[in-house]
Amino acid sequence: MAAHRKPRQRSAGGTTARTAATIALAGAATATGFDGTGHAEPQLTPAQVKAKVDKLYQEAEVATEKYNGAKEKAKTAETRLATLQDEAARRTEKLNSAREALGSMAAAQYRDGGLDPALHLALSSDPDRYLEGAEFVERAGTRQASSVASVRKQLREIEQLRGAAHIELTSLTSRRTELGKHKTTITGKLDSARRLLSRLTAEERAQVTESDPARASRTSTGARDGLTAPGPATAQAPNSRAAAAVSYAYSKLGSPYVWGATGPDAFDCSGLIQAAYRSAGISLPRTTYAQIGAGQRVSRSELLPGDLVFFYSGISHVGLYVGNGRMVHAPNPSAPVREAPISEMPFAGATRVV
Repeated sequence: MAAHRKPRQRSAGGTTARTAATIALAGAATATGFDGTGHAEPQLTPAQVKAKVDKLYQEAEVATEKYNGAKEKAKTAETRLATLQDEAARRTEKLNSAREALGSMAAAQYRDGGLDPALHLALSSDPDRYLEGAEFVERAGTRQASSVASVRKQLREIEQLRGAAHIELTSLTSRRTELGKHKTTITGKLDSARRLLSRLTAEERAQVTESDPARASRTSTGARDGLTAPGPATAQAPNSRAAAAVSYAYSKLGSPYVWGATGPDAFDCSGLIQAAYRSAGISLPRTTYAQIGAGQRVSRSELLPGDLVFFYSGISHVGLYVGNGRMVHAPNPSAPVREAPISEMPFAGATRVV
């Protein structure tokens, strides 16, 4: 007969301890997965870093051009708001003068007892001037009615000005909010790019940011001193203004890229183009997507020095063509203003300004 054994009881404390340990380990694993400190991130090759960084820079440039556009609109709204406020103040001052004149008329009527003007004259001590006085009163009454109508009109105009100013203020507030959002996007993308580049050695970073060794000697600020545009580039320009723009662009080789900058010491891509043609006496729009419509469109095979060359489907980058399939442009924060082949980015179109 089998022996009857009493089942062994599990220790409640032991079970609790094991459960707690399991939860703790699971929690530690979960925490490690979220904060990224418990496992090594995959090591990216320089080529993979370059691909990621290029994408981040391109996305940042899209946001930069949106920022530039919003900034221009905010500036316009600020100017219009100031104009409306000044006009409203001027009209208000004029209205106050008209109100004072009406007040003087009302006070005079009150002092005269509020009698009907015709009765006033009928009781005058000088009846011989009755008709002349009656005519004067009629004219005075007409002027008073005109003054009242003028005051009412001015009140309506001032209210319209204040309404327009309120609309501009709302627009300005919206533009400033938009600027903040674009700025956050830009700085986030650029910070991510910097973190990726910081994982590389100095030699690897140079390989990633230096895609065109032929222009390496022209990328430092020191090498920029004394540089002028090559003769062929200015000689082949369609006119003197295009040649002047090319010359200006070459004089800025080595200048740092700073998003939102239009010179004279730092530039973003569209800021460099705007400054180059400003030096030639031509005013261009601020953004790439506006600059592409600022002249006559030309095909890639028709390019001449001074033409604007645009890249990416969203028209988010621009350079100044200088001949031989090359351009001067402000690439991104990792590289200064430099000369580069137009083939290094997806070509989107070209415009001849003059």
